[in-house]
Order: sequence, then structure tokens, then C-alpha cells
Amino acid sequence: MNTRNKIATLLVVAAAAVGAAFAYAWEPAIAALPAPPPPSGDQALLVRGSHVASTGDCMVCHTAANGKPFAGGLPLNTPFGTIYSTNITPDAETGIGSWSLEAFARAMRAGVSRDGHLLYPAFPYPHFTRMSDEDIGALYAYLMARTPVHAPARANQLTFPLGFRPLVAGWNLLFLQKGPLPAPGTAQSDEWLRGRYLVEGAAHCAACHTPMNLLGAEKSSQPFAGNLIDGWEAPPLNALAGAPRPWTKEQLVSYLRTGLASEHGAAAGPMLPVTQHLADVPESDVRAIATYIMGLQPAAQADPAKATASTSVAATAVPAGQRVDAGAALFNGSCAGCHGGAAPMRTIGDRPALGLSTAVNADSARNAINLVLGGNPWGGSASAHYMPPFADVLSDEQIAEVLRYVRASATQRPAWPDLQNEVAKVRKEKEALPK
Repeated sequence: MNTRNKIATLLVVAAAAVGAAFAYAWEPAIAALPAPPPPSGDQALLVRGSHVASTGDCMVCHTAANGKPFAGGLPLNTPFGTIYSTNITPDAETGIGSWSLEAFARAMRAGVSRDGHLLYPAFPYPHFTRMSDEDIGALYAYLMARTPVHAPARANQLTFPLGFRPLVAGWNLLFLQKGPLPAPGTAQSDEWLRGRYLVEGAAHCAACHTPMNLLGAEKSSQPFAGNLIDGWEAPPLNALAGAPRPWTKEQLVSYLRTGLASEHGAAAGPMLPVTQHLADVPESDVRAIATYIMGLQPAAQADPAKATASTSVAATAVPAGQRVDAGAALFNGSCAGCHGGAAPMRTIGDRPALGLSTAVNADSARNAINLVLGGNPWGGSASAHYMPPFADVLSDEQIAEVLRYVRASATQRPAWPDLQNEVAKVRKEKEALPK
């Protein structure tokens, strides 16, 4: 084939691809219901729907700060700008009250709104497409049984030209794989299969715990290898065996249901509300999730440098050049009351020692910095999670000194580099977040 014919062929293929993308970009509207459907009287169906909603963390993403549940308006920060979640209460004008089950299922599985416009993949329909008809129907019934809230959508703030929704069609052609999960390559237990269905579907764990490519899609070659979400490190789910004390299934079940693992730490940041909602789903489902995640672990043993972490601050000698007297003094004045080796608070709720903390042992200081800056909110009876914020108490330099001291005295991990600048960077990011 000569050069002219090759160019002609490429142009034809490109034109066909563009045509296919634009054809895919325009979906027909599904007729609006004349009125919201009456709430279902099937209590078992509604309970199942509430479990699906809790597994999927629906309320967290669709509820603004100080807003009404499921009424939308929460800013979702992406590399491409800010997307505001939408109202999924049964309000006919601003919510989904005019949506039929058919329209709802199409949105869940294909990312298409009732009127035909494409939804941004910040809504994790690439995972929800795995969900069964029964679960989608139960979730629809549960949402339609809620009290309608009139809450118009907030305008997204996206980098030009990403506000042009038909561009999402090209993203879908590249990355959306519709339909249920394929059969596993080997025989697996019913619990593992249930866990896989939940993790890969409604729970959409990979959406936070898998690195993203430049187009905002999960890197299929690095599943569950960790990611950056809302300024926090979502740790790799396939490296739990490498913790100072390797995770067990029972530890993971406890963490997912209570937000606390006695040998690893407390849930914080975006993961805290996930655990709060998983507390509302059947324990059997959480156990299935834990079974599947533990099945992701390689056979390798824990890193010896991590496995010998001390169980209290200052229990081991600090390597030369790492300990800073200012950090020790600040720790004793601000932190030792809860985190010192003899602190009475250590006995409340099985608080883990700092030497076992996932954040303190992490390769990145980001989560430890976030915890010192913002603390962990009070959870009523869940007092073991609480940590006060120090953003207005300690300077960037002081936070860096404290963390440098804790890292050196509680672990045998290498010092975090450029710590003061990293603290300043994280503080600036938190202050710039849209409200």
C-alpha cells in the first residue's frame, strides 16, 4: 500500500471513529414520569436498598456540608476542576422524582442522565455497571421512598473544554466496559465471589485505591495499587501484608465495620465515612469484602524494617541526625497525653501504638500531615477515633519537627524528605479546597 492510500485509510478510520463517538455522545431521553412513584411498601426491598446505598457510600458523595442527605451539592475535586454532586432525592424538579427505574438503571450502568446528557465519570458508573438488576431496583426503591428535597444543581467548574459533555463519549469508548463481571479464572468460594461483586461493583473500592491515568481513568495494569484522593493517600489494598504487622482478615473486618484496627490505626479523611456506612450493612457482606481484599495480597512477607517497629514513641534509639530536640519537646507537650507509651488514652478503644500506625509508617508523610493539621472529628461514642486539629496551634516548622521526631523514634523507616515544605504544601491545598 502506497503512502497516499495509507493516509486515505487513516482518514477514513479517523472519520469513522469520530462519527461513532458523536453518535455515542447523544443518547435519547427517557420519558419523564408524570409524578414521583409512590414509596414502596415492601420493607425487605427498602432494607436491601439501604444496604446497597451504604455499601456504595451514596449519601457521602451526594450530601453537601451542612446539607440535607442525598440532596447533592458536595464539591468533588478532580484534576480537571470541581464537579458538584447532584440531588438524588425524589424531587420532581431538581432531583430524580421524574425518573423511571429504566432511566435510573441506565444512569447507573451507562452514565447517561434521564434527559440523555452524559454524566461525568466522577460518578463511578464504570463500577456500578457491574451491579445486578435486583440491587439497582432496591436502591431505586430506597431513594424514591425518601423525602423530596428541592435543591438545584450547582454549576461545575471544569477546565475548558471539559465542560462540553459530549467529550465524555470518547472517554466511555476507551474505558467503560459494560456488563457483569466475567467469571473468575479459578474456582472460588461463595464468600470470595460475593466480596468481588461488592468490591468491584457497588463499593467501587478501586475508584479510590487505583492510580489514575492522564484521562482520569483507572490504570488497569495497577489495580488497587493506591491513589491520591482529596489530598489523602488512599493506600494500596494489595500491600496489606507489608504492614509493620501484616493485616489479618479479622483486623480488616474490624476496621471496615468500626473504623479502627488495633494494630494499624483509625480511619480518617475520605475513608472515615466509608467505615461509618459499612457499619450499617450486614456483617456477612463486610466479611466477604475482607475475604476478597485479603485475596489480593502477594505471598511476600512483611518488610523486616517495618516489622520491628517499636510499640511506643522513644522506645528505641533515634538514628544520628534524625532526632530534633524541638520535636521531642513539642511531642511531650502536645501529643504524649494520648500517644505516649504510658498514656492512659492508649487503653481506650484499643488505640494502636504510633509505631504500628499506617500513616506513620507510610512512604509518604501526607496522611500524617493531614491528621496533625485537621485532626479526626469527634464521632460520639467512637471516641477512639478522635484527634484534635493542630493547624491553628502549630506552625509548619513545628509540625515538621513533631513528625520528624515521631518517625525517627517510633519506626525504623527512613526519614521523610523535605518535611517542612510538604507540610506547607498540604496546608495550602486544604485551605484552597472549595466549600
